[in-house]
Amino acid sequence: MAREYAKILKALKRPFIVVGRNNPSALEFEKEIGLPVNRDRLTKQMLKKIGKVSEAFVVTNIEELGKVTRLLLENNVRDILVEKPGGLDAQDIRKTALLVRKKKANVYLGYNRRFYASTEKAAEIIKKDGGVSSFTFDFTERADVVEKLPLLSKVKQEWFLANSSHVADLAFFLCGKPRIVNARISGKLPWHSKAAVFVGSGQTSKGALFSYHANWSSSGRWSIEIMTPKRKLILRPLEKLQVQEQGTFDVTEINIADELDKKFKPGLYKEVRAFLDKNTKSLATFDEQVKSLNLYETISKGIKTPRL
Repeated sequence: MAREYAKILKALKRPFIVVGRNNPSALEFEKEIGLPVNRDRLTKQMLKKIGKVSEAFVVTNIEELGKVTRLLLENNVRDILVEKPGGLDAQDIRKTALLVRKKKANVYLGYNRRFYASTEKAAEIIKKDGGVSSFTFDFTERADVVEKLPLLSKVKQEWFLANSSHVADLAFFLCGKPRIVNARISGKLPWHSKAAVFVGSGQTSKGALFSYHANWSSSGRWSIEIMTPKRKLILRPLEKLQVQEQGTFDVTEINIADELDKKFKPGLYKEVRAFLDKNTKSLATFDEQVKSLNLYETISKGIKTPRL
């Protein structure tokens, strides 16, 4: 991910400094990007050596996200974009949130799918059609692939927050925040003992009904289907937008201006640009992420009928 951010910063002609403590990945970065990496753990002393930092991107492994973000905040870096989900678990994220509020800092989460060309077009159509009537989403993960990833067990145990929250965040970003959720879970996997199947339904604060389903022990893929008063919008894969008009079974793909999503990691260019330009209306704030934690815990743990 650091390389993906670096490609965009170079394209924007924005100078930046890179800090990384993993020598093999640092070598790969330098070979691909052509810029040096400061090979050491980020510390207060290193920050003093670097000098004044106006903005920072935190693109570490998941278990280090919270620690590095708090270190930057403690050393008066006030504008930060941190990769999702912002910490290892809910406790880690809430700990950082306290410091964000104390420092009155501007800290945002890297939910880049909010900036897909498909997302922007879907939002345009939803507004034109008069809002969302109902929606459903699927966050099924490829369990065989996740199991083989060289990640800590505690990261995989938090996999909904660490990865699947991308889908939930995008669904509720487009369709409205939930007011109530009924959640159920079942099963387990060798790397995820909490559950393997997730099913639920609820209602947003604007009255739209929704449902979700994911089965990590079977097959499927991430998707969102949104019903407006005039049509159904289908994001499957999330980078593409299809539409089914009222009165027909035909599903057609919508042309979208996705040149940047093809040139760079999808959604990331516009996300970085929004952060640097302080155009933050579509960025997920840290406060927003903290408020979403109850929702994410409800879905991942199958809590029954909480009000959010």
